[in-house]
Amino acid sequence: MSTTETTEWAGPARFLPPHEPIRRADGARHHSGLTYAAPLGYRPLQLDVWVPPAAAPSPLVVWIHGGAWMGGDRRHLPETLRPGQLFDALLEAGLAVATIDYRHALEAPFPAQLHDAKAAVRYLRAHADVLGVDAARVGVAGESAGGHLAALLALTAHRADLEGSQGVVGWSSAVDVAVDWYGVADLSTMPRTTPPPHVVEKLPPEFATPPEDFLLRGADAATRADASPVTHVTPQAPPFLLVHGTTDRLVPFSQSEQLHAALTAVGAESRLVPVEGAEHVFAGCDDIDAVVRLTVDHLAEALK
Repeated sequence: MSTTETTEWAGPARFLPPHEPIRRADGARHHSGLTYAAPLGYRPLQLDVWVPPAAAPSPLVVWIHGGAWMGGDRRHLPETLRPGQLFDALLEAGLAVATIDYRHALEAPFPAQLHDAKAAVRYLRAHADVLGVDAARVGVAGESAGGHLAALLALTAHRADLEGSQGVVGWSSAVDVAVDWYGVADLSTMPRTTPPPHVVEKLPPEFATPPEDFLLRGADAATRADASPVTHVTPQAPPFLLVHGTTDRLVPFSQSEQLHAALTAVGAESRLVPVEGAEHVFAGCDDIDAVVRLTVDHLAEALK
């Protein structure tokens, strides 16, 4: 290039617009791998959207996967559910569903994960017309680490300082209803547990450390407090459904009890449903279908 030539460089894309969906045999539309944010130095963050066949825009549920903030995949539900079970049930109820990536704890510490979830909601609202979803009726649900992030997302719409700057900006990240399956509510009261030695020796060395240590590495006191949903409870919180196994040894049932108590104490709507005898991911529950129905019915009632 000669010294007299000029060129413009607008920088890397912050996100990519939705591409054409695949239409399933039942008429549902599937957008796979939409890049909702492209944070510099990290992998592109993507989401999938399924939209039921409907004449009008569909209410939307954003699903956040679990994995101890260290792993997991937006496309996979807990192993105690049938593949796609919850997603299919939401579609059958007339609800669209988006499943999202977020940065794991070894990629970036908190609040990156919350920033990502908020960026996903903003992207979905900004492209609601193209996707065929209703930007005015959005809920969030998640399990384990995803339940923790779903609760944080639902409770922090008033915190502009926690929005982050990834992807689409200028749209609201607020949601109208939240479902939290066995998520952490208060990191300060979580038992510091690691798997037993005979399990640890079969796992990567990172799993010998409580995952919250990676999530909060280098965090100051204010950031550590911000990572606990209970610190964000206000009377303006959207309605919550908390579902938790009573014998969960990874995230004790008392975590959901604590969040439920905090919500009801300020007059916010909260329903706590214990799954008797169930462990983490509802292992030991003899009626997973009932848990799915409960969840879908709660979301449908709130959004429709």
